[in-house]
Amino acid sequence: MTLQGDNLVVSEQKLERMLCMKGRKGETCYANNSKAQAKHVRSMLHLLESTLDRVQLQPPETPFAVADLGCSCGGNTIYIIEVIIKHISKRYEANGYDTPEFFAFFSDLPSNDFNTLFQLLPPLAINRTSMEECLVADGHRSYFSAGVPGSFYRRLFLARSIDVFYSAFSLHWLSQVPKILMDKRSTAYNKGRVFIYGAGENTVNAYKNQFQALSSVPEVTRETMWILSDQGGASLLFRTYFQDAWDDLVQEGLVESEKRDSFNIPLYAPSLQDFKEVVEADGSFAFNKLEVFRGGSPLVVNQPDDEAEVGRAFANSCRSVCGVLVDAHIGDQLSEELFKRLEPRATAHAKEFLEQLQFFHIVASLSFA
Repeated sequence: MTLQGDNLVVSEQKLERMLCMKGRKGETCYANNSKAQAKHVRSMLHLLESTLDRVQLQPPETPFAVADLGCSCGGNTIYIIEVIIKHISKRYEANGYDTPEFFAFFSDLPSNDFNTLFQLLPPLAINRTSMEECLVADGHRSYFSAGVPGSFYRRLFLARSIDVFYSAFSLHWLSQVPKILMDKRSTAYNKGRVFIYGAGENTVNAYKNQFQALSSVPEVTRETMWILSDQGGASLLFRTYFQDAWDDLVQEGLVESEKRDSFNIPLYAPSLQDFKEVVEADGSFAFNKLEVFRGGSPLVVNQPDDEAEVGRAFANSCRSVCGVLVDAHIGDQLSEELFKRLEPRATAHAKEFLEQLQFFHIVASLSFA
């Protein structure tokens, strides 16, 4: 088997055009491998609702805008937008006001599969003659919507145009791999690894510095809720099993060692202190809430005792998140080989995986200082 694909380009512009969750349909797509995220988000709805209770309501003649940063291409983003709009609607009604028109912006990188996302949107329940909101029947939505392609590390919206920002499991993605990781002369060169897990102190600091340099909360927000995965949880998908699968390809002569070493997952899941330092250094925002929340198991399977199902779910979940980057780096055929080697390792450790490994998330609610 010959090597295929081009080296992963780590510049911000090219990674922005490439990085996305695996779109379309199928066993390994993100839409079919995000049940754990959905479960974790539902367990934190009370924290979201407490944030929404702080939002200042505008006159009902003023449209109310919500944006999900890092929406991806599954149904989770649609669910959470509906939760936000229903909660805000109840607040208007409780105050004796008519509900305003609602607008939802689904934002992600240009490479995101917006087509699949928009196909999941329920039909709009609007009277076309009067353009007034109708009674919403089951399976319909009461808000207008639009996609906003672009990086949330840069400005995306008109100033003061969004009432609520929401983002879940997105801020740990960097806009580029730290360049120093690719320099063989550097002590931060991540030789033999494809992720931060298990790397030396200089490599870890390079990831952290990249996070601190590029992470900023959008300037247009009135109220924001972030849900971030911690480093331990993020390492779960990309640590030993994923690393060992890469090493298999190298040992079998399918991939050169330098090819493996030039691949790094552009991800740094910050600690509570990391995130706090970034927000405080910006100085524009005040914390309403900042805490670590236990999310539970990283996988949701129908039969937890079925080790093969657990292993398959693990491999599919990993592929749905980083498969696009692997495909771009070594080509589709070698990528297929890599994930084939991942599944039996996860199967062999299925019981340990489900019983001992847990996701923990940083939940932060911010508003203008």
